[in-house]
Amino acid sequence: MMMKYRVHEVAKDLNVPNKDVIDALEKYTGETKKHMTALNEGELDLVFETFTQKNSSENLDTYFAQADRKETVVEPERPDVIIQPQKPAPRPPVQQARAPRPAQGAQQQRPAAPAHPAQGATASAPPARKAVKPGKITPVGPRPPQQHKAPAAPRPQQSTMQRRPQPSGGDSGNAIKRTEGRIVDTRASHVELDKYNEKYDRLASEKINTANTVQKQKLTQRSSQYRGRPRNSRKETEAERLRRIALERKAKPITIQVPEEITVGELALRLKATAAEVIKKLMALGVFAAVNDTVDFDTASLAAMEFHAKVEKEVVVTIEEQIIDDSEDKDDNLVPRAPVVVVMGHVDHGKTSLLDAIRHANVTASEAGGITQHIGAYQVKLGERDVTFLDTPGHAAFTTMRARGAQVTDIAVLVVAADDGIMPQTVEAIHHAKAADVSIIVAINKMDKPGANPQHVMEQLTEYDLVPEEWGGDTPCIPVSAVKKTGIKDLLEMIILTADMKELKANPDRAAKGTVIEARLDKGRGPIATMLVQNGTLRTGDILVAGTTVGRVRAMTDADGQKIEQAGPSVPVEITGLDDVPTGGDIFNAVSDERLARELVEQRRTELKEERFNSRTKVTLDNLFDQMKQGDMKELQIIVKADVQGSVEAVRQSLEKLSNEEVRVNVIHGGVGAISESDVMLASASNAIIVGFNVRPDPVAEENAKRDGVDMRLYRIIYDCIDEIESALKGMLAPKFRELPLGKAECREVYKITNVGTIAGAHVTTGKITRAAQIRVVRDGIVITEDKIASLRRFKDDVKEVAEGYDCGIGLERFNDIKEGDVLEAFVMEEYRD
Repeated sequence: MMMKYRVHEVAKDLNVPNKDVIDALEKYTGETKKHMTALNEGELDLVFETFTQKNSSENLDTYFAQADRKETVVEPERPDVIIQPQKPAPRPPVQQARAPRPAQGAQQQRPAAPAHPAQGATASAPPARKAVKPGKITPVGPRPPQQHKAPAAPRPQQSTMQRRPQPSGGDSGNAIKRTEGRIVDTRASHVELDKYNEKYDRLASEKINTANTVQKQKLTQRSSQYRGRPRNSRKETEAERLRRIALERKAKPITIQVPEEITVGELALRLKATAAEVIKKLMALGVFAAVNDTVDFDTASLAAMEFHAKVEKEVVVTIEEQIIDDSEDKDDNLVPRAPVVVVMGHVDHGKTSLLDAIRHANVTASEAGGITQHIGAYQVKLGERDVTFLDTPGHAAFTTMRARGAQVTDIAVLVVAADDGIMPQTVEAIHHAKAADVSIIVAINKMDKPGANPQHVMEQLTEYDLVPEEWGGDTPCIPVSAVKKTGIKDLLEMIILTADMKELKANPDRAAKGTVIEARLDKGRGPIATMLVQNGTLRTGDILVAGTTVGRVRAMTDADGQKIEQAGPSVPVEITGLDDVPTGGDIFNAVSDERLARELVEQRRTELKEERFNSRTKVTLDNLFDQMKQGDMKELQIIVKADVQGSVEAVRQSLEKLSNEEVRVNVIHGGVGAISESDVMLASASNAIIVGFNVRPDPVAEENAKRDGVDMRLYRIIYDCIDEIESALKGMLAPKFRELPLGKAECREVYKITNVGTIAGAHVTTGKITRAAQIRVVRDGIVITEDKIASLRRFKDDVKEVAEGYDCGIGLERFNDIKEGDVLEAFVMEEYRD
């Protein structure tokens, strides 16, 4: 059986690189071999034949010329093929390997050569060859006769293989001492080298049982650890390692960028050091910080200097800074713009009616209950001037909408009814206007009513630091009547005058920026947002980012519903194309890069989600008792759906204010648009009720609500919504009981009856004793027990009650230790609600 003869072994025996053998095999076989691939017999023949032809020579004169040199070549005898001569290394001669047995007889019949043979004998003697590494096959030819040298007689050997003669005599000094090797004639067409390869015979005899296994060299941990190191080397200490690292850092300083704040771990990564090393440097500087603690730029710079690093200030450019232009406008680019006027005041004081008189429209008739529940944005042309009006609700629930209206405007018109005077929402509107630092013009409305008293209104205004101009102040007070349309002209002139004094300007030649006034969800058109452009120009097709929404302006209409292509500063528009309903009060910006805009919106949504999650109260030892009390509280789950986003906020805030110590209102979802099937599914899963404000359910949602028993309440006026939810909350309160005294009876005799128990013979002193009453036994002013009446009799008859002044027998359910003189107080527990 043939042993595995691998590629690297063949290359080693042929004294050629592995790549040469692999390339030869790939050239003739088409297969790429690895250096550990075992070769079969055909492949070995191919390799040997290739390198034989490659190393062949035309004649052997060069080889035999080495015999004239005076150097002594001694090589170990290798039983292999005679190849090209190489520079030998001096080694002791090795005994010739055994030769095949059949040639032994022929060698013995050969006569010994004389000391000085004739010339003919010299030609017949085998030529002296150089024995080198096996594998490189060289054709062997007859050596030309040499006349000046006399070959020595060969030593008698048992082997019948041809041997090289040893020269002797006077030419011994110039003789080349060579070991004899096996000679293989490669001039034949096919040479089977395996039968001459004694290496296989030797390996087969030594490892006959493990012929097909490959032995791997095992390296111990210690040997692999110290390989390539001098024996006398020692392990590097920690101090030496740190010193070496410090020297390397000093020799090659690095440059790092540090932001305004950075964590210790991030600083260590940038310095290419461990966190422990950075903490040590910080402790040396007097700063005690952990891995996740944050240090400022100055502290990080000092620590980095300890590591011989140069520090540069890292400028963090956010996505907002990349896509949103917040640069200041130059005075040359500013042009006058129309003033934005907000109309505020208490509910039902005539704000919308006043705007109707200005716009010559009738909006109040379309509002539910005759009160405004949205922000209406209009633009009115007064002569050659344009004025933008915002109408805000006056109900208490719309505080956020009033504040939003005050923040985006230049002038606030405070409408006060002449017959009502200053009301709570009027005071709130004054505070909002002052907080927004806008000019206030007071319109005293309803001057046509008989009970109008404008002087009283102006007196009340002085209590809130609004001194009328008639009294030497700076607050214009204009008496008007929206019904009779009187004083309207004076009010408009005052608005124009105040706007001219403020010198309102904007730059129309830049990207649009403004505020979302209101937003709603339309079933056919999708999210619709009412926006007020405050600076720049908004065009159809612009990419908008508004809070946590993004989109492209698909269509844009003005306050009259006319489609427009662009809107300049102070122009209210209604747009479609956003991916979601924005929140009222969000700032919108027109940007150029849609990909970055969507990335910014996604980042804002993530931050909002984390903020909501972190706002939930975590249980600690300090608030554990409060959390346990909240667990005992009843909870009313509500889903709010409204027609516009502002109404959703108002209803949510109003309902959450109804929570008390026993019942908590939890608005689990608020959205814009009709009540859908998903809302009903959410209400059914969370046991919630649905509150719809100015919306209706679709047919599928209504059918599912009836099937699942989901309560849907639909309202058009916010008063009704709040009152009805408040009534429902009172029904969820835990019932309260109070004691209602009925009467007292005095025990005058005690009777013990077999199989019945103890009976008190009592006399009713005050009130009455009823059969269903509870009895409190009082002895010497001390309450002994409380029990229920088991039996109440007069004479032998059971009765329901015994009036004052009558005697009766009273038997208690559990208490039998009744004594004479005890007072029996009768009472009932009555349930009541606040």
